[in-house]
Amino acid sequence: MLHSEQNPSQLRQSLAILQAALDSTADAILVIDAAGRVAAFNPQFKRIWGIADTSLNVGDSAESLRYIFGQLKQADEFLRRVDAIYRESKLRHYQELEFKDGRIIESYYQPQIADGETVARVWSFRDITEQKNSRRRLAQLSFGMDQMQDSAYLIAEDARFLYINNQSCKTLGYSHRELLQMCVFDIDPLFPKAVWSEHWLELKSRRSVTVETLHQTKHGEILPVEVVANYFEYGNVGYNLAIARDIRERKRVEEALQQAALIYQHSSEAMLLADADDRILTINPAFTAITGYEADEVVGKHIGLLNRDIHSEAMWQAIRKDGHWRGEVWDKRKNGESFAKALTVNTIFDANRQVHRRMALFSDITEKKQAEGLIWQQANFDPLTQLPNRRMFHDRLGHDIKKAKRECSRLAVLFIDLDLFKEVNDTLGHDMGDRLLQIAAQRIVASVRETDTVARLGGDEFTVILGEVGDPSNVERIARDLLERMTECFELGNEVAYISTSIGIAFFPDDAGDLKSLLKHADQAMYEAKRLGRNQYCFFIPAMQEAAQSRLRLSNDLRHAVTDGQFFLCYQPIVELASGRVRKAEALIRWSHPQRGIVSPSEFIPIAEETGLICQIGNWTFQQAAKQLLVWQASIDPGFQITINKSPVQFRNERDSHRDWRDQLQALNLAGNSIVIEITEGLLLEASGSVAEQLLAFRDAGIQVSLDDFGTGYSSLSYLKKFDIDYIKIDQSFVRNLAAGSDDMALCEAIIVMAHKLGIKVVAEGIETGNQRELLAAAGCDYGQGYLFARPLQAADFERLLAETAD
Repeated sequence: MLHSEQNPSQLRQSLAILQAALDSTADAILVIDAAGRVAAFNPQFKRIWGIADTSLNVGDSAESLRYIFGQLKQADEFLRRVDAIYRESKLRHYQELEFKDGRIIESYYQPQIADGETVARVWSFRDITEQKNSRRRLAQLSFGMDQMQDSAYLIAEDARFLYINNQSCKTLGYSHRELLQMCVFDIDPLFPKAVWSEHWLELKSRRSVTVETLHQTKHGEILPVEVVANYFEYGNVGYNLAIARDIRERKRVEEALQQAALIYQHSSEAMLLADADDRILTINPAFTAITGYEADEVVGKHIGLLNRDIHSEAMWQAIRKDGHWRGEVWDKRKNGESFAKALTVNTIFDANRQVHRRMALFSDITEKKQAEGLIWQQANFDPLTQLPNRRMFHDRLGHDIKKAKRECSRLAVLFIDLDLFKEVNDTLGHDMGDRLLQIAAQRIVASVRETDTVARLGGDEFTVILGEVGDPSNVERIARDLLERMTECFELGNEVAYISTSIGIAFFPDDAGDLKSLLKHADQAMYEAKRLGRNQYCFFIPAMQEAAQSRLRLSNDLRHAVTDGQFFLCYQPIVELASGRVRKAEALIRWSHPQRGIVSPSEFIPIAEETGLICQIGNWTFQQAAKQLLVWQASIDPGFQITINKSPVQFRNERDSHRDWRDQLQALNLAGNSIVIEITEGLLLEASGSVAEQLLAFRDAGIQVSLDDFGTGYSSLSYLKKFDIDYIKIDQSFVRNLAAGSDDMALCEAIIVMAHKLGIKVVAEGIETGNQRELLAAAGCDYGQGYLFARPLQAADFERLLAETAD
């Protein structure tokens, strides 16, 4: 290590300088010469290895130092490695030695080579325990920071980032390198640079500050964050360790909570929260508004006290079983008023599925339920009589039929129609007609049992369901009682009216096995009661079904009769009784059916009226009769008249027919008085509105009007005067048994006198004998019609009859 040519004085000086250098270095130094003796060492060597001052001297054998290596955790391994490197003269070696006391010593060996020979071996040792511990702590700290879900920034006083963790990079989208070249202002757009110094001083003073701010990512997204800034000093230098937490989710939760609080406070739906024991914890204002209870009146009370509905127990069983319930219940307000509510109860469970809270929400649906009840009432009950309507009747009848099937019992259906109701309704007005229907409904209800069903199907039609009737005589007794009640007078304000009732009766299962057939058969029985003269009841028999089917077939055939030319007209002469001359004829329609032959008008006219085909048939009749009249006026008598029957249905359905008929007469150049329109007494009772207008329009057009079957209905002299009736016909029921001094004779004479006083001419129908003709002529009757003179004849036969009478 020292040049050998140095003299002793120089050598001592060099050694002194070398020793001084060794003593001044911080590392521990040990020099071993080629002979294996200690050539030099410094105090640091003895300190690191714990060697006493006098136990080591220059010149000592290196072997004497082996004992000091016993302090190492792996001493033997170290010594084997020393032996190995000594054998390799030029080998350098570095190793960290771990002492049993926990110290870590860094060792470095380097041989000194001269002329290719190892002249010395130099060992240096440095205590790096603190450094290693610091690095370990730093690694642990860095690892811990990187495991954080929050971003961490070590910030210098000039706002630069000195350290960032992995989460910072993930959150902001920057790399470590990029962030370490940035500062606070690069990621916080809200932070004003001008007040950074003030902020630093405040942080230094307070040591810790928590703020909410915004961080901007690399891609421009703005994130709400909560930053906890912590000030500390190290080596008289101040630092800020800032932990930034992404609070987007918290903000969403807070906003949701705020919204929930707003909803809770301002919702129109009542809300209450109860604990696990169903004791009320809190209510919202809507709860008070709906129930009238304030919070201090219900908090702590059991939730069940606020629901006293009859279904309450079933509701609570469902809640305890399933945790929730939804439905409609009735409750009471604080003032005792009942109200309907739509209620939902939900249970909040804890982590162990134990009840934690119950939440109840309800709204007042009283008005809705009332509206639904009204709609249901309107949909199922007749508003005038408050009886079940057709829909409800069908529903109840269906249930009763099912019950009768199960119990093998019998039920009856009564189909009721008020006779002559239309006449009363049209005469006295609809208000009085409605009142009559209400009274009739009450009488029907009073005639049956409480368990029976009475319904109004519409108009003047009622139905009754009699359950478990047993013997049919029980139903007959009820029908007789009902007929009797309905014949009693109806007091309608200042008016009094009388009606009768036609009742059809059908039994289940005797007459029908299903609802539709049962109703149809009861209806058919009712029509049979009407056909038999009204004011009676009639039980259904299979022949009625056959007749109904026949009517249906006839109705279908009737639709083709006009277009297929199956109708033709016959004319019955109307004879002037005083002279025996034929000046008039009544046009009567006949139907030549392709299979059935001649069908009686009494059979098909009612069907035509029911189906509305009467209008088409009536117009055809008028056209044909007018054309025939034109021929006869030209060939027989210019003053010849034809009487044409006009049905009430035509008056109701053809409001403009008078104009059509007038126009047709004008087109044929026929005077209005060439035609006589024959109507029934019942039509005069409809003489309000359009019917009256048409009658007056016929009068204005010169068309005369004849009143048929006079004396059999509700005749009114005021109607005869009002509508300028030209003819009245004495019904054949008064003529049939006519004899001198009889009541019929008295009636006929009275009618003739009365008519003549009013300027009305009289036609007697059904004259079949010469005696009848003589009596009527003697009484002053103007005209006669009947088989005595001729049956209805087709045009050619009628003309021959006229020729014979003329001769």
